Amino acid sequence: MRKIFVGFVLLVIVGGAAYLHFRKPKPSVEIAFAGNRQVTLWSTSAQVREPIATVNFGDRLEALRRFQDQVQVRTMRNVTGWVNERDLLSADLWQKGKDLEQRAAALPVEARGHTRVLGNLRLDPGREAVRIRQLNKDVPVDLFERQAVAIPEMSPASQHGEDASAPTDAKKEDWWLVRANMPDEGPVAGWILGRFVQLDVPEPLPDYALSADMRIVAWFELNRVEDGSGGVKPQYLVVGTKGPEGQPCDFTLLRVYTWGRQRARYETAFVESDVCGKLPVKLASAATPGGDVTFSFEDFSHGAPENRMYRMQKTIVRREGQASSGAQKKRHRSAR
Repeated sequence: MRKIFVGFVLLVIVGGAAYLHFRKPKPSVEIAFAGNRQVTLWSTSAQVREPIATVNFGDRLEALRRFQDQVQVRTMRNVTGWVNERDLLSADLWQKGKDLEQRAAALPVEARGHTRVLGNLRLDPGREAVRIRQLNKDVPVDLFERQAVAIPEMSPASQHGEDASAPTDAKKEDWWLVRANMPDEGPVAGWILGRFVQLDVPEPLPDYALSADMRIVAWFELNRVEDGSGGVKPQYLVVGTKGPEGQPCDFTLLRVYTWGRQRARYETAFVESDVCGKLPVKLASAATPGGDVTFSFEDFSHGAPENRMYRMQKTIVRREGQASSGAQKKRHRSAR
């Protein structure tokens, strides 16, 4: 009888240990974050499966195990399911994305626009860089920095938003550091192909740029003046370039457009077409309506960076630190 009792006790202990072992939560393999606007959790990694839950971009997950390109995750609500590894960001990548967003928040905005198509937001410029997330069409974005990046011969990223038929020679394409303004999720920063962004250039600047054969890169409101009918009109600095994307200079052309009260229209007050400008353009706005304005940028026309500064007084724009010359006067008269 004593042996039977001891055996029964041992059986209960072993059974209880096994029960506790299989009932306790599985230890997490790593921390990950949802990397798309909505990520579906599936019941299994097999072809035939059912959706069991959804998580939003940035939701914290525990990655439990992997099978091929599928990852079993557990949510903060203790829901377990399977997702594609492309829909996850590791903790390290998530932190790098947050650091990039903080850096972008401290930069001056060079232009504003919106996404024209579905496109990928990446951690670095280039088709092979890590994808942070995908942006839908018509998402508002602020633009900060541009980089010209060589188009790779074969890019697996072409399957996720970039053009798979891109040329394979040494041509380059424009990438922009942007901050996407997501209404329900807050801002998220990353690099996106320049051709995927439509600039929201204020009227009538696009028509002026078209007549000057200029592709606008950025624009800035210099000051505001009375328009002669009781209102005010902004006056603009516009920088741009000619030709295709991927050029070494951020911009090669400058135009200043001022408001002419007599004709009630914008006039070209200043033109310069011999620069190799690098963003950002630094602007010191006028203290009073119609007051003096200065703007400057780094110019690489001669290889080494040279700071160029300009001052606008009323409708006259001159380069600071450069003596007035006949050529400069002639350029101003032709602009008028």
